[in-house]
Parts: sequence; structure tokens; C-alpha cells
Amino acid sequence: MKKVAVFAAGRGSNFEQLCISERSGFLSAKIALLVASKPDIGAIDLARKFDIPYCSIQISDFPEKESYNKAFLDVLDKHGIEIIALAGWLRLIDKSIIAKFQNKILNIHPALLPFFGGKGMYGHHVHEAVWKSGMLVSGATVHIVDPEYDHGRIIIQKSVQLDFSDTPDSIADKVLKIEHEIYPKALKLLSENRIDFSAGRLQIKKADSK
Repeated sequence: MKKVAVFAAGRGSNFEQLCISERSGFLSAKIALLVASKPDIGAIDLARKFDIPYCSIQISDFPEKESYNKAFLDVLDKHGIEIIALAGWLRLIDKSIIAKFQNKILNIHPALLPFFGGKGMYGHHVHEAVWKSGMLVSGATVHIVDPEYDHGRIIIQKSVQLDFSDTPDSIADKVLKIEHEIYPKALKLLSENRIDFSAGRLQIKKADSK
């Protein structure tokens, strides 16, 4: 069973959903560590609730970028982590971490990438942008993390219909439900080695494939 670290920077609703999916037996992976961006975020309360080891790594605690990134690698190695799932993590993942966990880092984005992605496009900023655009569809995307914001190859997307009465808040509510649905599915696929990265467009293997 592969060990997963979740990186979170907020209340941790996707982290909670992944924990629930593990406890229910849906996930064939173990949520083994929470890495928090600050020591006072809601996700830490959830880690305590689910009895999951946690730590906080703040860039302000380190004299330079290299020691900051090494702190991540050290704690991931200590816990035997094989997969990373970003859940509201805002900082760009360093290339040294991506190199060690190539095709093993997932991110969930609250829009249909490649639209409404990139630096500064997170959380409510995304839903405001969708609302202002007048689009009548939004959704969520789970993708592999690469050195650019919201840029890696897509694993799962799901859309939701919008209407003219929607607000940024109601769009956020609709999209969050989809996030909670597709993130455990994507993590399950990755942890079961069912994603074929050999072609430009990802292929999903059947559950009984070797």
C-alpha cells in the first residue's frame, strides 16, 4: 500500500475527503502525512481527528530556498512517502521535489484546465474569473504536477453546468462537490499504477491490467 502525503494550506476539505476515502476502503493507499503551510490551519485539526502525523513547513523559518526545499525532502523520506497530493497548496513545488517524485504529485484545480489556471488563479479568484467571463460551465481538474502552475498532464476532469443566477459563491459550492468526487478517484488510479504515462495523452488501464 503506497504512502501518501497531503500538502494543505487551508481548511483541508479535500484532505478530509481523501482521509474518508481511505477509511472507507475506497483508496488502496495510506494517507500517511499532512504537510501544512502554517501551524494554525484547519487541516491540522483534521489530521488530529484522523490520527495522521503532521508537520508545518513555513518558508519564513528558513534562511534560504535550498534549506526550505530540503525540509520537504527530509520529512517525505522520513515517512516513506511515495505519492504527494496537493490540496489547496499555493506555492510552486520546487524542481528538486518534482524530480524525486516524477509523475507522483497530484494537484486539484477548481476549474477546467487549461482555462482559468496559472499563477494567482486559486480558490475564489478562479470562481470570480469564471463568473465574470459569463461561461455557463465550470468544473474541476486533477492533474500531474510539473514545474509550472496548473500545467501538468490531466488525469480527470468533470464539468458542472452553471446558469445566469449563479454567483462566485454558488459556483464554488458546485465545483467543490466535484472536487470531492474526482480527487479520490485520481489518487486511486495513481496509487494502483493504472495511469500509463508513455504516450503524450495519458491512458487509464483497467483495474485488472498488469
